[in-house]
Amino acid sequence: MPGLLVSLVLAVVATLVIWKGSEHFERAAERLSKHYGLPVAVHGAIVVAVGSSFPELSSIVISTVVHGDFSLGVGAIVGSAIFNLLVIPALSALFSEELESTRDIVHKDAQFYIISVLVLFIVFALGATYVPGGTNRAAILTPTLVVLPLATYGIYVFLHQQDASDHVAHEPTDVRPLREWGTLAVTLIVIAVGVEGIVRAALSFGEIFGTPTFLWGLTVIAAGTSLPDAFVSIRAAKNDDSVTSLTNVLGSNTFNLLVAIPIGVLLAGSATIDFLVAIPTMGFLAFATLVFIVFTRTDLELTDREAYGFLGLYVLFLLWMTLESLGVIETVQGI
Repeated sequence: MPGLLVSLVLAVVATLVIWKGSEHFERAAERLSKHYGLPVAVHGAIVVAVGSSFPELSSIVISTVVHGDFSLGVGAIVGSAIFNLLVIPALSALFSEELESTRDIVHKDAQFYIISVLVLFIVFALGATYVPGGTNRAAILTPTLVVLPLATYGIYVFLHQQDASDHVAHEPTDVRPLREWGTLAVTLIVIAVGVEGIVRAALSFGEIFGTPTFLWGLTVIAAGTSLPDAFVSIRAAKNDDSVTSLTNVLGSNTFNLLVAIPIGVLLAGSATIDFLVAIPTMGFLAFATLVFIVFTRTDLELTDREAYGFLGLYVLFLLWMTLESLGVIETVQGI
């Protein structure tokens, strides 16, 4: 199957492009954070998280604006959020000697992330019940509705800004900020090119196998666009920086849900999502979040045994979605 081979090669090359772009982005972001004296938690939860979330943001913008498939982008966002919560902490724990958590991470970042999931679900529910034309099969998202998640993210940034106000910065490092900002701009363009490639590959997979694009958004695009988060968190864990490793995951997911999806809606003018699919997938995301909180709060450490539990849960999720898309089981009515 030549078409399948071409799509596989395209997916691999696009993933490598995203990987290399994210490496250079991480270096530039770290230098700028040190130069401006930002606290470690702010660096991980906002600076690194927003930058490493650029692939997910690009995926929903490209899917919606270029390919006219908003559901593909939403699938990528939700799938990426699940990947970030289950796979990245697991790999970070397995590739490091010890992945420690803190009470601030569990009680502030993780709990605010639960609020983010609930806010987005409320927006979906309002689009299905209160927007004219909305049904349980078609939740219509409007620019007015997505003001709620954007405002919620504004509160998230405000809370971190308040924490940073008491931080005593170290002496500025020997960094050329204009050069680093230029590097950031170039790497973001490179990452966007990689995301376009992986979106095209996912669309091709859907045509070849005759499956919904939502499935490939949940799997192929989600995994490919989550690579920057994975590399950032694993490298931080190896360097004994567990705070950045975990806050990057939570901050990235918060940005994806509260900013990336609303931006896609604003660019499209309005967008429609299958509410029947959103209910169970968002429900699984909420469940994965609760598992994440319990595991990271237990002794404030993520053990290898818990890491394998995360990976096993993610495999079950992939198996569930695959069987749904192939019509083997029908627990999700929207697929």
